[in-house]
Amino acid sequence: MSDIFDDTAPPRVTYSNTGTDFSPVHDRLDQLFPALEAGLGRETVFPLVEGYPVTGTVTTTIRSPIDRDMTLAEVVEANAVTVARAVAVARAAQPAWAALPWPERAAIIRRAGDILAEMKWRMGPLLVLEVGKSRLEAMGEAEEAADLARYYAAEMERNLGYERLLPRAKPEESCSSLLRPYGVFGVIAPFNFPVALSVNMISAALVAGNAVVYKPGQINALTGALLVQAFLKAGVPADVLAFLPGGAATGEALVADTGLDGIAFTGSHAVGMEIHRRFAAGRFARPVIVEMGGKNPAYVTATADLDRAAEGVARSGFGLQGQKCSALSKVYVAAAIYDDFLDRLTARTAMLTLGDPRRREVFMGPVIDDRAAARQAAAVDEARRDGRVIMGGERLGGGIYDRGCYLAPVIVDRLGADHRLNRDELFLPFVSVQPFDDLAAAIADGNRVAYGLTAGCYAGRQAEIDLFLDQAEAGALYVNRASGATTGAWPGHQPFCGWKGSGGAGGKGGLGPWYLPQFMREQSRTVMLR
Repeated sequence: MSDIFDDTAPPRVTYSNTGTDFSPVHDRLDQLFPALEAGLGRETVFPLVEGYPVTGTVTTTIRSPIDRDMTLAEVVEANAVTVARAVAVARAAQPAWAALPWPERAAIIRRAGDILAEMKWRMGPLLVLEVGKSRLEAMGEAEEAADLARYYAAEMERNLGYERLLPRAKPEESCSSLLRPYGVFGVIAPFNFPVALSVNMISAALVAGNAVVYKPGQINALTGALLVQAFLKAGVPADVLAFLPGGAATGEALVADTGLDGIAFTGSHAVGMEIHRRFAAGRFARPVIVEMGGKNPAYVTATADLDRAAEGVARSGFGLQGQKCSALSKVYVAAAIYDDFLDRLTARTAMLTLGDPRRREVFMGPVIDDRAAARQAAAVDEARRDGRVIMGGERLGGGIYDRGCYLAPVIVDRLGADHRLNRDELFLPFVSVQPFDDLAAAIADGNRVAYGLTAGCYAGRQAEIDLFLDQAEAGALYVNRASGATTGAWPGHQPFCGWKGSGGAGGKGGLGPWYLPQFMREQSRTVMLR
């Protein structure tokens, strides 16, 4: 199989090169899926501490959301004893890793990125099976993960290890500022982007000189184990990076361990805020680097290209079944073009193919589980009661659809501005549409949520664009983007910064130049020369 898994087939998939002919990618994936699936269900994934598997008493069977009859792996969950041991081992190993000259650490993390790139033809198909992503979403994530590791290595080099000479206060002294690692970081990753977001947090923490104790999403043990192998193969010492698969109990034990010097978390607002409170409650506050979701709006003015807007709204609202923290959740549309835009949006949404994401033509797969399907059903019932369901809401049945949660995308309108469905994050293929007469008022209403992750605007007048850029309260803004109204950030190009309840107090996001310094703390050094 080595000839199939090599890294030679163009073109490269990103989240924005939507006009590319990806036939060569699909042709290779057609070869890969049968061979990959033939080997599934035979592997047991263990926690890794010091590079060695750790046994346990609780074993979970991981099944694909595409088809619940498909067993992906058996997973031994890390218990509290294993978590405590992993943190202790990491604490003992971290000083030697931090003492390694920063150019050597950067070279190791860059090498991890190169290895992840070589793994993409295995990682991408696994993401389809683990998460239910479409083929191109999955391959894009595999590419993004490799770029993230390389990006943070380059940032360390670009900033010369974050050491800076400062002006002398006296001729006989030397003054400098240096950013130094905290020690041991816990990393807790979500299910929806299990490779890219894990690599984002892990590579930044490691290149800064920290040790890492890593817990993937409960269903992501296979991709989590594979990416850990990439870091170990690149030269990260086995005692510096621990792998702790498991569910809520594993995450709770990790958060509760006072041996952590900091934590990086991507997930829900409720859990992220609880971590914040707990890490601020000790003898001193420990750093918490978080991304906690969004309620992301887009604005379509009367001067917009409506076909472009409909394309971008549909892609961001329903890509990955709306299960992105950056997914578009509501769209404000100028009253003068409201009906015209709705017609175009519904027509474009009706063209999206829903089904088994192993097929090349499929854009939307299943939502992750029955709980998500129940939330969608409840939201549709509310929308029917309090507004209007324009399209969607049904659950597909028959064949493979009976073995997964395949939900038609939903578009609603006529809900009140303060309705729960217009304020709460849903994490579902569900878009609410609202008319507006005044763009400034619409933006102000879009800002009246607890979140501030992404926002988009479609407009033909510069004054409208400037108003959006000046007034929108979100960390990542997009204007006139057909590939996605609110989604599609890429390392080094679109930092993923959460404002308000979407991120930490500093609002500095991954994928950008201000993320890496958060894994370090400043030390001022004044040395008398004579």
